[in-house]
Amino acid sequence: MGNINERIEAPTGPCVSLGPPLPFFICLGSYKMAVPGAIIRVLYMRFSSFSINGASAYGSVAAGRVQIPPEGFRIRYPDLKSAIAGGVLAEAASAGDSLDAESVNFEPVIPNAGKIFGVGMNYMAHIKEMGREPPTHPALFVRFSDSLVGHREPVVRPSASTHYDFEGELAVIIGKTARHVSAARALDYVAGYACFLDGSVRDYQRHTSQFVAGKNFRKSGAFGPWLVTTDEIPNPSVLKLQTRINGEIMQRGHVGDLCIGVPDLIEYLSTICQLDPGDVIATGTPSGVGAARDPQRWLLPGDFVEVDIDGIGILENVVEDET
Repeated sequence: MGNINERIEAPTGPCVSLGPPLPFFICLGSYKMAVPGAIIRVLYMRFSSFSINGASAYGSVAAGRVQIPPEGFRIRYPDLKSAIAGGVLAEAASAGDSLDAESVNFEPVIPNAGKIFGVGMNYMAHIKEMGREPPTHPALFVRFSDSLVGHREPVVRPSASTHYDFEGELAVIIGKTARHVSAARALDYVAGYACFLDGSVRDYQRHTSQFVAGKNFRKSGAFGPWLVTTDEIPNPSVLKLQTRINGEIMQRGHVGDLCIGVPDLIEYLSTICQLDPGDVIATGTPSGVGAARDPQRWLLPGDFVEVDIDGIGILENVVEDET
């Protein structure tokens, strides 16, 4: 925080004035008009959900700290999903309690997402390694909220199977109600992006032609570490993704190589159903999954899994066996 007396760039996102006596602004984006004597606070556009001593909370994340919105704000908007729906993320980052990020337990970015869609076979190299044909339409499945954990929380290899596989993905979080939205306008309906570990139990996934069984074992996937808003990522196709296990790169991908890109996914899904704020789309995984390797590489207890997307961050999880 400091006095800004020079010409700065115009805000690309909303600003909240907290003056007087001096003009005090909390702003999302960048600036271009001079505000002599004003105090400007530029937000890092990252928001996460977490718990503190078992109590759920949310807030902005920057420089290794989380900032929780003031109590009055949290009464009106008790979770990140409601803040997104209310269009008040700028206000959600306003001054409140600040804590060391190491002192909280991260939850999935949207713990109470109404709908979580997965998209199978959406990178050409992954389609080839799995021996499938390119899709003419998105290969959709759903995940349930309790199949996911947050950043730095353990993911669980189920007792029913040892064929527990990894899939690093980009997650899209919907920002406002979308119904019959064209691809040309689709990104206007996005709140932001996060990393996603689509943990997959392959033998159960292959029991039928439907993927749902293999995608919904409890705590088998992860979603985090935080939401990065579209002010920072106006075009997700430029993002690059890596999945690492114990430091070894297993997957590399470029979001621009999606067979069916983010705008087209939103157009297709919003034709089928109404997308609501906080709904999630996991967009698909690049090649390099464990099932396609020779020898196959299944996740084992103690494995340290990282999904790393430039411009977002690194989702970190350790594998545990189900107890």
